[in-house]
Amino acid sequence: MRLLALALIAALAACGGGAPAPEVSSRSVSTLSLPFGDYEPHPWTGRAPWHYNVHGVDVSKWQGDIDWQRVRGSGVSFAFIKATEGGDHLDDRFAQNWRAAGAAGVPRGAYHFYYFCRTANEQAEWFIRNVPKERGAMPPVLDMEWNHKSRNCPQRPGAEVVRAEMQVFISRVSRHYGQTPVVYTTPDFFHENELWRLPKVAAFWLRSVAAHPSVIYPGQEWRFWQYTGTGMVPGISGKADINAFGGSPGQWQAWLAQHRL
Repeated sequence: MRLLALALIAALAACGGGAPAPEVSSRSVSTLSLPFGDYEPHPWTGRAPWHYNVHGVDVSKWQGDIDWQRVRGSGVSFAFIKATEGGDHLDDRFAQNWRAAGAAGVPRGAYHFYYFCRTANEQAEWFIRNVPKERGAMPPVLDMEWNHKSRNCPQRPGAEVVRAEMQVFISRVSRHYGQTPVVYTTPDFFHENELWRLPKVAAFWLRSVAAHPSVIYPGQEWRFWQYTGTGMVPGISGKADINAFGGSPGQWQAWLAQHRL
């Protein structure tokens, strides 16, 4: 893979996350000033999640009933809410979460989980049919990962096919909402499909629960970092995904102003 980029691992070159943080001893998020905890805390060292000041959540029906006022009061600055999957699945709690998060004043965007047994156009149309084009909303999100648990769709197309399908979905959704989607992905999917070759996207939202993104995705710019799937967030019962925005509060407000619908 990109040998030059891999050579940056030792240097931990700065990516979308801003300036490097000082070295920190192993601690869990729950012991710090952040209002969040973790049921299974990772022993972070170096540039850890608490270096960032802007944090958010991503949710689906699996989080059950959410007290969005309490979530907002805890310091959550944004939320990605699951809307659709494939060409015919709508998350059972999308409408409820979308309305309630908006009423609580939480900036939110809807995400689509990509399914490799439906065409990109079908999936884009399904997303558009179910997600309102609402002024002030965050840009849509395309969730790209291998679904290892799927019995109905075990397909794993080649990298060129994957990127081509992504571009069809991104183009169609961009035309409708007037904003280019954010792309969420995981380490294996990103590297196997060479997603750094994608044309411009609104931002990358990268999963990395055991190391800083600069280690797992060397050289890749990013804006959102999903750093745990076992988080504790006031207003959400059970485990929650927590994310950091890779920038200062001022940079967050500027990014939000530029990318809102």
